[in-house]
This record gives sequence, structure tokens and C-alpha cells, in this order.
Amino acid sequence: MPLRHLTVGVLCALASVALAADGVKPLAASLDERIQDLKAEVIRLNRDLLILEEELLFPANTQVAIFVSMDVGKLFALESVQLKIDGKDVAYYLYTPAEVAALHRGGVQRLYVGNLKAGEHELVAFFTGQGPHQRDYKRGATVRFQKGAEPKFIELRIRDATGKLQPEFDIRIWQ
Repeated sequence: MPLRHLTVGVLCALASVALAADGVKPLAASLDERIQDLKAEVIRLNRDLLILEEELLFPANTQVAIFVSMDVGKLFALESVQLKIDGKDVAYYLYTPAEVAALHRGGVQRLYVGNLKAGEHELVAFFTGQGPHQRDYKRGATVRFQKGAEPKFIELRIRDATGKLQPEFDIRIWQ
């Protein structure tokens, strides 16, 4: 008889362990779901904080953003861009071959974002690279612009002038 009680006891213990294990699986699954939900919420909060930080650091009424774009680029191999606003160096960027290839495919790079007070300003950009016949090439482009209460967006464009067989560097102010 004691063996039978022992066998029944072992079977009851095994059944309770199996039931407890079945209860742990849903608990673990719900815990994983909660963790994933929390991760997604942290990502959303981080994005919102980044946007808020940019709005605080670069308010729309003082913001200026400068971008670089390239046309075909057969007449100029870009190496670097140096940017001055009102005589002060504000940006210098050295390009990798992959970044230049991305610009050739139509990409646009945000080179600089900063604050400027309302009024007249001067932007000077220096482009360095290899020109026609693998000669070292350094050219500049200058523009004066009026900064108002709205954000200002400026594009530095590098284009091939096939008629002159020279690269062209110009500055476009977006309205």
C-alpha cells in the first residue's frame, strides 16, 4: 500500500509540475510582449526628444540649413567642401568615395544646420577635388542672402558644364 501512495503522490507531483510549466509559458510570452512594447515606446520617445531638441536648438525663425548636391560629376571628383558664413568657418567635410557615389546617384547631403539672426549674410563655399585631366581643383562660390523670420534652405550645387568642359559650382536659395 505505501508503494501505491508513493506512486499516486509522484503522479500528483508530476501533474502539478506540468500544470505549473503550462502556466509559465503564457506568462513568459506576455512578458516578452510587454518588453517589446516598452522597447517600441522608448524608440518613439527618443524620436520625439530628438525632434524637440532640434526645435529648441534651431528654432525656425533663426534656422539655416545648407545642403550639397552633384550632377553627373564626370568633370569633377569631389574631395572636400569648406563653408564660411559671414567670414567664420562653420563646416568642413571630407568625402569618402562611397559618399561621392551617393551624391552622383542623386543623393543630397545636409552639410550644415545652424542659427542666424535676421538680416543680410554672406555664404562662401570652397570645393576641392580633381578637375579635368586629373588636375587639383579648388573653386569657390559666394552668395549674399537675406535671412528673415522663416527657416532658410540653401543648396550648393556641383554640375558639369559640358559646353565649357569645366565643372560649375553655384548656390541655390530655396524659397
